[in-house]
Amino acid sequence: MSLLLSIETSTLGCSVALHEQGKLLHSVETQVPQSASSQLAVMIQQVFNESRKKPAELKGVAVAAGPGSYTGLRIGVATAKGLCYALEIPLVSINTLELLAYQFINSKKIESSSSLLCPMLDARRMEVYTILLDAKLNILRPTEAKVIDATSYVDLLENNSIYFFGDGAAKCQEFIKHPNARFVADITPLASYLGEMGFAKWEKNQVEDIASFEPFYLKDFLIRKPISA
Repeated sequence: MSLLLSIETSTLGCSVALHEQGKLLHSVETQVPQSASSQLAVMIQQVFNESRKKPAELKGVAVAAGPGSYTGLRIGVATAKGLCYALEIPLVSINTLELLAYQFINSKKIESSSSLLCPMLDARRMEVYTILLDAKLNILRPTEAKVIDATSYVDLLENNSIYFFGDGAAKCQEFIKHPNARFVADITPLASYLGEMGFAKWEKNQVEDIASFEPFYLKDFLIRKPISA
């Protein structure tokens, strides 16, 4: 049987799950900010204990690849790669925005199959990481860092309803006022769904080169030097 561990650390919290043949066995999550560094290893051990499984039984690891929190992604991917190296098992990666869209479709909050999906992750100021998909999860516009203003998506909103969700969507609501815009709260990326997507890729052998794989940061991480007195 194919036992996969899933690790999601793209946003403020983190989550871990175990799936067997794509079916959820157990998951653990926390939305405590910046918890990945202190809690991830504990959570991984917890899902094994609760599922009565052992790391040696793993057939692969699925990880949320980003975009998202630089620190969170670095910790999650490093942990996933370490397990894959140690156990000699494959690594599967999932775009975090595509994960959010998959969760949204499975939440059955969508009203029409002609609607478009626009998951958003908070970047900074009025910038978000985003992607645009149709209701069948086909990508219409690729992942990008986008500054949101009153003109954003107006061309598409004239003829389509668009669902905006994810932790970057709320701050955009004051700018995107079109009546066809739908804002949905409380959709956060979770390992319990990541494992379902990861299993589908694992079955097709769509795996990463562990040595060269890096998180999808999308933008360079900037370290600002303090201003001298």
